[in-house]
Amino acid sequence: MSNYDQMWKELGLDLPSHEGLLNFLGEAYQGIYLTQKNRPKGMEYFDFVISEVHGLRIKEIVDARKAGKKGIGTFCVYVPEELVLAANGIYIGLCAGAEVGTPQAEQYLPRNTCALIKAFFGFKLANLCPYGEVTDLIVGETTCDGKKKAYEAFGEITGKMHIMDLPNTKSAEGRALWRAEVARLKEKLETVTGVKITAERLAEATKIVNDKRRALQRLAALRAADPTPISGLDALLINQVAFYDDPLRFTAMLNKLCDELDGRVKDKVGVAPMGAPRILVSGSPMAIPNWKLHHLLETSGAAVVGEESCVGARNYRALTPEKFDGIEDALTKIAERYLTIDCACFTPNDERLENIVKMRDELKADGIVHYALQFCTLYTSEGFKVAKELKEFPFLRVETDYSMEDAGQLKTRIEAFLEMVRNRKK
Repeated sequence: MSNYDQMWKELGLDLPSHEGLLNFLGEAYQGIYLTQKNRPKGMEYFDFVISEVHGLRIKEIVDARKAGKKGIGTFCVYVPEELVLAANGIYIGLCAGAEVGTPQAEQYLPRNTCALIKAFFGFKLANLCPYGEVTDLIVGETTCDGKKKAYEAFGEITGKMHIMDLPNTKSAEGRALWRAEVARLKEKLETVTGVKITAERLAEATKIVNDKRRALQRLAALRAADPTPISGLDALLINQVAFYDDPLRFTAMLNKLCDELDGRVKDKVGVAPMGAPRILVSGSPMAIPNWKLHHLLETSGAAVVGEESCVGARNYRALTPEKFDGIEDALTKIAERYLTIDCACFTPNDERLENIVKMRDELKADGIVHYALQFCTLYTSEGFKVAKELKEFPFLRVETDYSMEDAGQLKTRIEAFLEMVRNRKK
């Protein structure tokens, strides 16, 4: 019996099914992560985080809520973390990366809905995710039609949804709409938390969030080394953990790991042989425990050196200005920072193409794998534009879901792609 069973029971989890989920997660983590060779010692912290993924961190949030804080759940990098922290809230990422509760989810959603949307519905309806249960407010955003309609039903189920209306274009009118949505979120957070958000509180919160982004930028830059000092799998895990760990602790532990990686780079210690095919993964986000593509790439001999993704560069690429001339100026600068994110929901979206090319060059990538969740129209459509922009550069489009049914087929395609990359490097 777990030390956390009483806590999980009080949160309304289905204990037998939850135990099965944790056993599955543990086995998957053991087989994918702990079998890697020559991992940095600093990864021990992130291994510990996963071992306590529904335990210690949930207890921390439960205790913080008892002390008066509020849990704010989010599904997207467009929800300003600065505002949540300035309201004395706890920022909690809710996206899920496993095929769970699908029959229950399909009572509300079409079968041809993307796996990510089905997953967050499934985890809730199957009573398997404690993170959703420790939220006092859940903030959604209209980044795609699938989410937009799903949030209607999810709001009825949870009774605690707030929706941010994201514009389709970055025109003057779109920017004005988004600025108003950021201000509306501020008012909602103040109501839920009982804390007045001031420019001073926002400046303090922004420094915390920017420090986390700077640590993630530091990790990203270190991956440009050949041999790369850390696996793509480990880097992906770090980016995933960034969405729900305590931000101060996360930043400190990541910077400690980066100190170790600095030494590895100087000593030319890597996790893959020098000259191994360097792959940039681009496209849809990958929530825990969606590690399939990175695992297939790296067990096929590639070194994944970057993620052009919401769980990756889109989350940390831009910093928010840290000096504000009053609350209105603060809200304007925060709104502008979040509109630098180049999600495929925008049209036109030329800056994403520019950022992919820039990342390719900075990370010295030999090939790009464009990843899209099945039924994600946004990223499957943009795959054509990315391929056209890259011209003759090695490029592989992958469309998949969370299941492992296509793993053999994907591995065959990946191995053929990597062979082409190797031949091109000769």
